[in-house]
Parts: sequence; structure tokens; C-alpha cells
Amino acid sequence: MFLDRVKIKIKAGDGGDGSLSFLRTKLTMKGGPDGGDGGRGGNIIFRANQNMTTLYNFRFKKKFYAGNGEAGSKKLKTGASGKDEIIDVPCGTVIIDALTNKIIADLSENGKTFTALKGGEGGRGNAYFKSSVKQAPNFSQEGIKTKEHEVILELKTIADVGLIGFPNVGKSTLLSVISNANPKIANYPFTTLYPNLGVVEVRGQTFVVADIPGLIEGASEGQGLGHYFLKHIERVRLLLHIIDVSQRDGRDFLQDYQTINAELNNYSPELSKTPQIVVFSKSDEIDEKLLKQRIKIFRDKYNITPFPISAILHEGVDDLMLKTLEKLSTIPPKPPIKIEEFDFDKNDDNPIQISSENGVFVVSGSRVDGLVRGVYLDDTRSFAYFQNRLNEMGVIDLLKERGLKNGDIVKIKNIEFEWIE
Repeated sequence: MFLDRVKIKIKAGDGGDGSLSFLRTKLTMKGGPDGGDGGRGGNIIFRANQNMTTLYNFRFKKKFYAGNGEAGSKKLKTGASGKDEIIDVPCGTVIIDALTNKIIADLSENGKTFTALKGGEGGRGNAYFKSSVKQAPNFSQEGIKTKEHEVILELKTIADVGLIGFPNVGKSTLLSVISNANPKIANYPFTTLYPNLGVVEVRGQTFVVADIPGLIEGASEGQGLGHYFLKHIERVRLLLHIIDVSQRDGRDFLQDYQTINAELNNYSPELSKTPQIVVFSKSDEIDEKLLKQRIKIFRDKYNITPFPISAILHEGVDDLMLKTLEKLSTIPPKPPIKIEEFDFDKNDDNPIQISSENGVFVVSGSRVDGLVRGVYLDDTRSFAYFQNRLNEMGVIDLLKERGLKNGDIVKIKNIEFEWIE
């Protein structure tokens, strides 16, 4: 089964909790704090793999979670970091944020990697909070808990040459003749239901050819099968535009050329600028005089000389491949897709927000989320540290501007306390 678009869920590892520990030995019964920090959570990393050709591996597995960091321990020992989750995808895969539909990565080269999510930081052990004032902090910090995100993986085939044209014009037959591919071939439309790739060798050099399922009029607007696969020719450097010169199906070879190019332009003006070699297929099905006549008509109308071939009889195919190789040598690879800077964590970087619910001041926003990690209301030093951080961040001033007074209740996530100045 060919699969070229799939939605998956990803989550970086949670940070490990810091340790709350005090040194205890035979000689030191009441030693100082020695709680170590928690380990960092694992990252989510995508990696392009040239040995993969479809997204079939993601048909059943849709969740990918990195390892969590381990908690810190006594004697200032830091917890182990969580294991990264490395997700292999085919070369040519783009990664799209499912929420905003923005492309966040283009893995166009073998071995290229992209870190989609970074693991949560580990919490500080109580030894970190020791100071000249706080000699024995009786609190530690929790590790940062990460969020789950959804991304879409979309495969845009990596090939040098794309075969385009109406259904049943001989694209699959040509690919089977020139390469190691073994496409399904039959004399009816839409035999090809997914792109076929083949490697062609000419004079010791190789290039990859993609047989794109047949386009029809209206493909760029969602008609037929072609619209679904137009994305697979966005990266090719050269198009072999296959036209059935025999007109056995009742179509007009001049109109076919114009219609397909119009669909390319409607889908992407940039794609329509891709260099083409026009190929007249099935030339064996008409006599030589008629073939020459139609070549002249086409040349006079479009100022292009088509290349006649018969893939079945292998006539003209070798010359076509030599011309293709020659043309490719003059065309540079297409650049990767331009990506706007994107960071899942930045999306959550909301300013501090204060609202009032039933007389309770509610403080929210990711800037204060980290403050509540490891705050213990029954530990005066822990709570004092928490209040100092609120002051430093300007939260208390913002609350006072909203009318905070003695006796009011303030709620920040799962912490609720009475304000007394």
C-alpha cells in the first residue's frame, strides 16, 4: 500500500523531578541538602531515510513519545536523560503543524534531521536552592511536563524526472522499459494509482524517474486522481510530457498538451515553469507520413519539436534518455521549501493573564507555569521563594492594578492562597 499523507501525535519526554534529600552518614546526621537535579526529557527527532519510499510504516503506529528524564537522587546525583525518539521518514517528507497547517520542516536530503520537540528540563534538587539565608531548603522542583502535539507527514516524491500526461498515454510502459521499476500496465485509464519510481542508467550515470498518475482536466481543482499526486512532481527538475500521438481514445493531441500545462499552472505557477521534453508516444500505431504531419502541426503551433517514441517496440527510447540526461546536466536541483521559523514552545509563550472568577484572581500563561513546580504551601521557605519570584516577574504589581487587596484569593494553576501583605 502506498501512503503519502498521515497525521501522527508526538510528545517529547517529561523532565525528571529534582530530589529532596539531606546528607545522612554515620558521621553526619544532620548534613546539608544534597538532592540532585532531574534529568532532561528526550527529544522528538525526524530523520530522512533514503531506504523508505512511502509512509506505510505510520499506518498503524500513530503515537511517538520520547523517554522521560529520571528523577534526581541523593548525593547530588543528576537523573538520567530520557531517550530521544528518532522517527525515520522517506526523503522528500515535509512536516506540517496540524493546528496551523504551516510547514515546519522539509526533509529533502538523506540523513537530514529535524528536532520537532525538545524534552522538558529536569527539576532542580533542593541543593540548588541552598543559600546563605536558606541553609536547609525543604523543597525541590518538579521537572517540566511536555505537551502532546499533532503533525502531518506529507511525502513529496524525490525524483529528477517526472512523467506527466493524461491517463493511458504510455507513461507506465515507458517507465518499465527505461528502468528497474515494475509498474502495473493495462489499456484503461487510471491503471497507476500511486507514483512509481524507477532508476535509469545512461552512460554510467543514473537519475530517478517518477511516473505520476494520470492528470485530467480539473485535476488542480480536485477532479479525478491527478490532484492528489500533483505534489509529487513539485521537486522534479525535468518533466517528460507524454502525449498519445495516435489519438486512439478520441482526444486531440494539441489540446492534450494545452490542458495538462493549464493544470500545472493552476496548481502551482512555479511548477509550470519546470523544463519539459514533449514526447509523442505510441508512434507505432500510425503510419510514418501521419506521424510527420502531426509533428509539424505541433511544432508550428507551439514552436516545440516533440520526440516520437514507441515504448512497446523500444523505438526512440534510447535517444530520448540521452536527451534527458543531457538536459538534466544543465538544470540545478530545486531548492528546499522555504520554512518560516516555527517553535511549538513559542506558541505557548503567552503573556501573563489575570482574570477574576467569583471573586478569585486567576493568574495564567506559560510564563507562570514553571513557578508552581515544587511549591509546597506548608513549607514556609518554599512558599517564600514562590512569592519572591512572583514579585520579580511583576505578577503582584499586575494583581494590585486589578484591585488585589488583603484577604483576596489568588489561584495559579493548582495553587490557591490568600493574599496578605
